[in-house]
Amino acid sequence: MTTNKAVVVFESMFGNTEKLSREVGDGLASDGWQVVLADVRHVRPEDLAGCRLLVLGAPTHAFTLSRPSTRADAVRQGAPESRAELGVREWLTSLDVLFPVVGARPSVAVFDTRADRAQHWPGSAARKTARVLRSHGFPVLDRPVSFYVKDVKGPLVDGERERARAWSQHLLELLRAETARSA
Repeated sequence: MTTNKAVVVFESMFGNTEKLSREVGDGLASDGWQVVLADVRHVRPEDLAGCRLLVLGAPTHAFTLSRPSTRADAVRQGAPESRAELGVREWLTSLDVLFPVVGARPSVAVFDTRADRAQHWPGSAARKTARVLRSHGFPVLDRPVSFYVKDVKGPLVDGERERARAWSQHLLELLRAETARSA
């Protein structure tokens, strides 16, 4: 039997997106999946080889994916300087090199973190990520999902870790349904 492989790639300035990525990865692993958890700054092409599901998580900065200027702002607010090196926005520009157009591309799912006071504000890192992935021919498995932090630095709103783990199970249900349809 072939092992299903998922890669969870995250950008995290204050650690909140990373915590949620770990919950998603743990949820997938509890169902027997091989999971690679990778900070966007350190993901390697070999990490992505054989990937059936790619999950991307990023913080929402100024209603979208972070930019060098918004990551620099986060550093001024106390984020480690090393975390400002590269974000999901820049990593997405390498998709066609990492996943050549020839061959199957993995299903993808995306999430973001954002301040709970911004729940109803327009724009999100996850929605931007989903648009970019679709434009590169990736099948987006589920609607973009937002998880909430109490303030820019966190902590996570109560219940968000559990919601992230439940979302991972929802993704598995969607993948099973997708597999059944194509069989």
